Amino acid sequence: MRGMESLDTEDLRRRLNELSNEHGVLDAAIESLSESAYVDQLHLRRLKKRKLQIKDMISRIESRLIPDLDA
Repeated sequence: MRGMESLDTEDLRRRLNELSNEHGVLDAAIESLSESAYVDQLHLRRLKKRKLQIKDMISRIESRLIPDLDA
């Protein structure tokens, strides 16, 4: 698998879309789990941690897609 440095714009946009979809799925799962009568706190924390990791990856990719203003 190639590192993020070697990904072209199309690959970055595709990865951004995948991560955004995963982020949405996790958001729905967290909401559903939070509303249930029995909440597995460990599982909930893991989902929230993964969601935050994905949010950070999304931010890094979006930053790479923004043209450099000094160029």
